[in-house]
Amino acid sequence: MPSSSSQGGDTSLFGPLREPLYRALWIATVASNIGGWMQDVGASWLMTSITPSPAVIALVRTASSLPIFLLALPAGALADVVDRRRLLLATQVWMLAAAATLGVLTLAGLTTPAILLGMTFALGLGSALNAPAWQAIIPEVVPQSQITNAVSLNSASMNLARALGPAIGGLIIAAAGPGITFVLNALSFSGVIVVLYRWRRAPEKSVLPAERVMGAIRTGVRYVRHTPPARAVLARFAAFILFGSALWSLLPAVARFEFHRGPGGYGIMLASFGLGAVSIATLLPRLRQRTNIDVLLAGATLVFAAGLTILAWVRWYAVADLAVFSCGAAWISLISTFNSRIQAVAPSWVRGRTLAVSILVFFGGMSCGSAFWGYVASLSSIPAALTIAAACTCIGLLATRHLRLHGIEEVDLTPSFHWPMPQPASEPHPERGPVVVTVEYRIDPQRKREFLEAMQPVGRIRRRDGAISWTVLADVAAPDRYTEAFVVESWIEHLRQHARVTRADRHILDHARSFHTAAAPAVVTHYLVEPAPEVRRPPP
Repeated sequence: MPSSSSQGGDTSLFGPLREPLYRALWIATVASNIGGWMQDVGASWLMTSITPSPAVIALVRTASSLPIFLLALPAGALADVVDRRRLLLATQVWMLAAAATLGVLTLAGLTTPAILLGMTFALGLGSALNAPAWQAIIPEVVPQSQITNAVSLNSASMNLARALGPAIGGLIIAAAGPGITFVLNALSFSGVIVVLYRWRRAPEKSVLPAERVMGAIRTGVRYVRHTPPARAVLARFAAFILFGSALWSLLPAVARFEFHRGPGGYGIMLASFGLGAVSIATLLPRLRQRTNIDVLLAGATLVFAAGLTILAWVRWYAVADLAVFSCGAAWISLISTFNSRIQAVAPSWVRGRTLAVSILVFFGGMSCGSAFWGYVASLSSIPAALTIAAACTCIGLLATRHLRLHGIEEVDLTPSFHWPMPQPASEPHPERGPVVVTVEYRIDPQRKREFLEAMQPVGRIRRRDGAISWTVLADVAAPDRYTEAFVVESWIEHLRQHARVTRADRHILDHARSFHTAAAPAVVTHYLVEPAPEVRRPPP
């Protein structure tokens, strides 16, 4: 956990590095990410050596991102249900084994396109299970005030690795072939494994039993569905990533077939992207303080689209590297901002699942987009595909401009614990349900419209925290009596609802209850649905 000494608030980008555990994880992650980018260059280049088809080459990117698209939601549920440290250890060991296997097969000359795609898919499986838990531990290892900077530093570590890894990988491929890059990537996981093994994570205390994975998935999806700020972040994220994925899927083909460069030239292009990302990362905290977030996102999107257009049509290699450099700066500005905003709208109980939905959007866009843009390039040309992607990126920005992200991080998601637990005559079985909860209000009929407007955000809170249905009922015999009713799938899930209410929610709930005019508090009643008795038919 973060030390108390760090709570004072070093607001610089490098403030989180004052935390010993985060610093060790960050350094180990940089080394692992360098190995990952060496692997990425090796896999992409190996595929270009096997086939000249842009569509098949693009499948390498699809194979790496598709598992994350398929497993993001279960992985997010696991990150919230099981011990995150143990989950991370298991995934790191899995990825080490997959990379080592591919390295041995490649060195032995046994790698075929199917094997390359299969082992890349296996590495993607490890990344899929690793990603939500990895992002979810950030609030456990840095103070709350440093989360945004820690997210930016994580992005910077990825892009620092992107600046170094491809260049190193290109040199190694030119000197010894891609197999060595796979072996070195396997070794790079060992540092992260050692740091995680030595971390003594404090166990999370809860009087309620852990959620089941399928129920946790439903709850996570329900939370995102009924949280407008989360939906806004994800919609803007999707609008960018689906079209921005064209750069990643087509860059190997651009380097080889448009600029006629070898692995070193491709590595330099990726290094230019990483340098652009690292260069802007140190400025992002200041830019976020001085610039409206929505303006920053719009500017970064336009810079990225311009970089794609230049890369499509300018045939001077140095200018193309500058275009990729600008794309790198825009990319990290967008991705780190989206990631920090989705962290900001997710309380701890559902953080892994909310991040999983974000990861699902990212890798779903990367997977589908990579295959799509490779297909477009096969039908037309690589420059035409990049140009269409640039135009679509601008269209996506226009289509989502009404979804404002500025200020959403200011909501207090600390649990309020103000909602008293129900006191049943006898404790029901935890899995018994459904549970129907009613809250009876007495209001001034003249303020009916105001009351119903105040109840709408209450309904979102109930659904977001676990209700499967919600409504407000009017008593036809008493115009001043209104009843809020919502249904929860089980008794234990309703008890969890009590623990999920935040301080920000409390202000909304208190405002709705301020319309209650009776001297006594609003009456809360809990009903359990009774199963119908089995009817015994008399014998004939």
